[in-house]
Amino acid sequence: MSKTVLITGAASGFGRGVAFGLAKRGHRVIAGCQIWPQVWELRNAAKAEESDMQVIKLDVLNEIDRAKALGIEIDILFNNAGIMESGPMVEIPMTVFRSVFETNVFAALELAQGFARAMVRRGAGRIVWTSSVAGLVKVPFDGAYAASKHAVEGICSAMHEELKPYGVEVLTVNPGAFRTGFNDTGMESMDQWWDEGERVVGHWPVRELTHQHDPAEMIEAIIEVIEAEHPPYRTVRPASAEAMVRKEQQDAWSTLI
Repeated sequence: MSKTVLITGAASGFGRGVAFGLAKRGHRVIAGCQIWPQVWELRNAAKAEESDMQVIKLDVLNEIDRAKALGIEIDILFNNAGIMESGPMVEIPMTVFRSVFETNVFAALELAQGFARAMVRRGAGRIVWTSSVAGLVKVPFDGAYAASKHAVEGICSAMHEELKPYGVEVLTVNPGAFRTGFNDTGMESMDQWWDEGERVVGHWPVRELTHQHDPAEMIEAIIEVIEAEHPPYRTVRPASAEAMVRKEQQDAWSTLI
């Protein structure tokens, strides 16, 4: 059955792939992009593929954009927009740390709250959050992003139980390392501020990310979660990442300092 799906962060990566995939499968897709040039580019890309997805400006940090989006009646929110900022926890500027939480946690929660209220009144709806494998394990030198995704995990687990009695489903998708460019630029981001002060710990070792996976695998999994009648609460891809998460979480109970 066709659904109306709003996607944040649809200009690139998983959001873009899921938007095109769902539109091809007959769903009404509303694709949110952060800035107007992205809106223009995605509209033209959709036109070239003869896709009838609706592309809107939706900077999740912008109150006007959020309010306009919340006026749309949807069946499913794909809460996908996010940023990554790297750097050791003892060095990362607090303004940078806060910016990660503003986008990945606070803005995402405001959208989820707004749409959840409408879904509760209707007695149906689904909110799919892009979390991360980083929200389930330790990630040295990427602690700000990992902390934001640990926060997403806490929010989603609470919302899942709180909204279940009202017919509203809350679940997560947890990507590992995929070739969308998100991880590559996230690693690079600390170089913007690293030379601005004296450092007491070493820089993240510069290395090429050569073991990332084809994003098509994650996009397909997300589409399955959005369409499934009874999806799992958590979907981790690739399988090797799921195995790593399970092992690390188990090892944490026996690791000595």
